[in-house]
Amino acid sequence: MVVPLAFGWRHLLFANWPVDADLLDAHLPNALSVQEYDGAGWLSVVPFVNVETRPRGLPARLGVRLPELNLRTYVTCDGEPGVYFFSLDAHGLSAVLGARLLHRLPYYYARMRCRWDGRRRRMEFTSRRLHPGDRPVRFEASYGPAGEPFTADPGSRAEFLTERRRLYTQAADGTVRYTDVEHEPWTLRPAEVSIAENTLFEANAFDHPETDPVFYYSPGVDVVTTRSKRWDRTSPRDRRRRP
Repeated sequence: MVVPLAFGWRHLLFANWPVDADLLDAHLPNALSVQEYDGAGWLSVVPFVNVETRPRGLPARLGVRLPELNLRTYVTCDGEPGVYFFSLDAHGLSAVLGARLLHRLPYYYARMRCRWDGRRRRMEFTSRRLHPGDRPVRFEASYGPAGEPFTADPGSRAEFLTERRRLYTQAADGTVRYTDVEHEPWTLRPAEVSIAENTLFEANAFDHPETDPVFYYSPGVDVVTTRSKRWDRTSPRDRRRRP
């Protein structure tokens, strides 16, 4: 059993591109289905900083700081919504190895620099993947809040792209596992974003979307997770989308 975790997520950018759901479908485990909004699947790039990362139950002062960058999409498993990660780049080598071995998540070691400029209210975030034998990834962006804070309305696009309380992953034996996350609702703002470089799509065998992205910024939330559990209700079925 994997130890549940506690941490804070800080200075998040949700950079979201609508894409053809069939393109996403081909990259998913058979048990998962693409979840659409406005007639499209979505690819999201999310840079942020984990703070006070520690096993659940330990005091926050024992936690560590870990910048992270992920590429994700939105799925269902037997009708239950969640997030599926194509890749997660992180700065800490030991954290990457632990997440790969224990949580079965596709983490990759990267060298990252991130700095919050309080005067300008901007996060400067740079990542270079250094994971041995894997495709290189380069990401460089500057982002920050650009509007009034809000909480996403039920059923809104902002809620669809941010309010996710479960992640799915696939174990080496092909079984689906899930972890639930608990936190307060996101405080969101429209975001002002400048992306100088981003090769996450190509590294995960996607063409760079030609659609216009949707950006949200959040100062963050505090989070706790459950243990990783096997999805027992999954049954063989044809998940391919029908016309």
